[in-house]
Amino acid sequence: MLPTRLCIMRNLPSVLARTLTSGTSASPELPDMSKVRSKLRDIVGASTNWRDHVQAMQERKALHTLLAKRQEDLPPRRMKDSYLEVILPLGSQPEIREKYLNVHNSVRFGRILEDLDSLGDLCQKIIHPDCDIKFTGNVSWVGKTSMEVKMHMLQLHDGDYSPVLDATFVMVARDPENKRTVSFRSRKLPPNSVWMEDAKLKGLQICHPEERNIFNRIFGGFLMRKAFELGWATACSYGGSRPFIVSVDDIMFQKPVEVGSLLLLSGQVCYTEKNYIQIRVHSEVYNANTREHHTTNIFHFTFISENEVPQVVPKTYGGKYPINMLSS
Repeated sequence: MLPTRLCIMRNLPSVLARTLTSGTSASPELPDMSKVRSKLRDIVGASTNWRDHVQAMQERKALHTLLAKRQEDLPPRRMKDSYLEVILPLGSQPEIREKYLNVHNSVRFGRILEDLDSLGDLCQKIIHPDCDIKFTGNVSWVGKTSMEVKMHMLQLHDGDYSPVLDATFVMVARDPENKRTVSFRSRKLPPNSVWMEDAKLKGLQICHPEERNIFNRIFGGFLMRKAFELGWATACSYGGSRPFIVSVDDIMFQKPVEVGSLLLLSGQVCYTEKNYIQIRVHSEVYNANTREHHTTNIFHFTFISENEVPQVVPKTYGGKYPINMLSS
């Protein structure tokens, strides 16, 4: 079983594209996101039951012996072999819409982050909740142990799909077995300003098995969604009006998050200019047994508020964070 699975994994992009797409070549039926995740689990042999993951990990140890010894042992692939389209049927299947809808009757951007699992540039502020969304993607570059994947999101308007955002994945090969805390602590507060220590929100998330990925770690898209939603709430609270996402800095996952972890999120306004708000979200895992904290990610989101916002001011040098300055 394992040699066959390894062959499938080596051909994963083309296999995934073929197995997810049915119908005639002229009018294929595009899969949705749940089918993509289900098929990925089938291909890599991941169990859908959390209690079975120990046996699955034992099987994965044998994959060490099946890895290619040289780059030349892997067959060459064309970029188009990996091309895939996925539909998010918000318009044609209203029952799915509820999961993606926010209180402003537009699409929850955190859910899109979760589906893409990485983010590039956003082309428009509003993602309409009643129009189908199409995801396309292909491998754009490969190295010996890493690859780059380009993703595009388009939404149906007046019978045609128009671009909404672009995303870039960078994936790194992992071992088949998959085996600090920031604090916010004098000066006189200038007019129309807010102390940085008064411009934060915090949250706690218990990482349940339902949020795991095919490697039995917490799904990166889930972590991004939770970080974005806290960042949005921080910007909304600070600006006093509805914020819109403008930019998301590169997201790097420093450590995997284990199932059962306590995920601590701290959202902090770290820079403001006119009606722009930059939010830093610090993500860390707390181990209740060892009482240790480990940073998993640091996110930077830039929002634009409907109104001009107060200036944020740190009390000490320790209250400042390295950030990317807003472009003009």
